[in-house]
Amino acid sequence: MSSESLIVNEWFTSLQGESTQAGRVCHFIRLSGCNLACSYCDTRYASAGTERPIADLVAAIPPGVKLVEITGGEPLCQKNTPLLAECLIDAGFEVMIETNGSLDIGSLPPGVRRIMDCKLPDSGMDGHNLWSNYGKLTGLDEVKFVVGGRDDFAYALRVVERFYEPGRSNWKILYSPVWGKVKFDDLAQWIIDAKAPGQMQIQLHKLIWGPEKTGV
Repeated sequence: MSSESLIVNEWFTSLQGESTQAGRVCHFIRLSGCNLACSYCDTRYASAGTERPIADLVAAIPPGVKLVEITGGEPLCQKNTPLLAECLIDAGFEVMIETNGSLDIGSLPPGVRRIMDCKLPDSGMDGHNLWSNYGKLTGLDEVKFVVGGRDDFAYALRVVERFYEPGRSNWKILYSPVWGKVKFDDLAQWIIDAKAPGQMQIQLHKLIWGPEKTGV
């Protein structure tokens, strides 16, 4: 593989469906490959891909689009992902990266909004959380808990209690229901009852286009 290329599954422009940026026009670059196998994964098809030069990926972003997300799979499995992020920032884009929290986020350049999962027990991957990442989070960053049940939510609250320091920590906290498994109103009530810091999110793209459609 070229020193300035990546294996890419797809790229497209749509609405951002998650994070605090939900609802904004966003260009997505979905990289191939992942080091985990979450029970609820909805992008298993991202195991396939084609080698693409970074310059071509940047050039393919439509005029007028300001927000770009690098996603996967797991983007940090590819060593050139930080270079892609740096090139996008240098080109004037707001850059987000969705990462599963098992690999070091410190390799990414300053200015990237890191959307980091915390893997909960229902995912089957909770043993892979890299806890040292929490000390690297900034006010740009967000931690997402994909909740598969009450036990998952309790685990998420313990993680928040361990790593989030009110008055000092300024990263965002997101709770998202596993699609089709946890009812929206159930998760909402758990958050209310716990008076949990952070906010609930629902996968907006699935509400709009349905859970099976890709490329959105």
